[in-house]
Amino acid sequence: MTSAPLASRLRVPSGPLFFPVTAYGPDGSVDLDAFRTHVRGGVEAGAAAVFACCGTGEFHALTPEEFQECVAAAVEEAAGRVPVVAGAGYGTALAVRYARLAEEAGADGLLAMPPYLVVAGQEGLLRHYTELAAATSLDVIVYQRDNAVLTPETVVALARAEGVIGFKDGLGDMDLMQRTVSAVRAEAPGDFLYFNGLPTAELTGLAYRGIGVRLYSSAVFCFAPDIALAYHRAFNAGTPEGDATVNRLLDGFYRPFVELRALGRGYAVSLVKAGVRLGGLDVGPVRPPLHEPAAEHVKRLAELVERGRGLLGTTHPGAGA
Repeated sequence: MTSAPLASRLRVPSGPLFFPVTAYGPDGSVDLDAFRTHVRGGVEAGAAAVFACCGTGEFHALTPEEFQECVAAAVEEAAGRVPVVAGAGYGTALAVRYARLAEEAGADGLLAMPPYLVVAGQEGLLRHYTELAAATSLDVIVYQRDNAVLTPETVVALARAEGVIGFKDGLGDMDLMQRTVSAVRAEAPGDFLYFNGLPTAELTGLAYRGIGVRLYSSAVFCFAPDIALAYHRAFNAGTPEGDATVNRLLDGFYRPFVELRALGRGYAVSLVKAGVRLGGLDVGPVRPPLHEPAAEHVKRLAELVERGRGLLGTTHPGAGA
């Protein structure tokens, strides 16, 4: 666990927020050695934080014991250089259990993913997240997506709750997001954090930046850290030259990548994992119910990464190699 408050370390990140994949061996069990290599490579490549066992890390597919082992390994590899945030999800009781396992493993915070299956009302969602935040000393970032869509009023209440430091949007409703940011600014002023959490957040980065949301998750950093870092530097520069670089990468790499990702269900995870393998680190396949991408799609991904690096004038290997 790092000593500085999580919010202060995330507010102005030095690099992309890294969501590592979880590695599996030939027998299907978690491969902690490969996972450690992947995390260590990402931190050394310039990640500003490690979000372990979250969506890209197949939180849904891990047993509690595997989850805790992976979070502990991420904490050890980060070695205090960057904060480690762990996923927590399912119903409230299980989310609290995962939160406590993450706390025991040394994590700095939690990413609270949507509750399992049910479409709950705002009152129930608010109670769920506040109880989770109260269960440990870890700071919580609430993740909006799928069956957990929050009104601006609920986010205001969360921003006032002890232990809730941020809100990650994986829905992409810009009207709702703007109203949420405005409501919190007016009714719960402070240093509440917002994150763009769409599957390939770089594609919508400029739109989110327009409403004041500059933090984002980067799955591309898992397998093409040089491309993700170049985008991050240009995006945060906020200059005409920087935005020109952003648009060049959007047109030549990110938009085609999103179009490729859309060709298969679950590709937001399995295609990313294939990209890590292309970079030279065997992190194994995804676990069911996800499935592996088609061979032709993996080939197209390899070609796309090379095209992206051509836009940078580089031929660096992927993260984890």
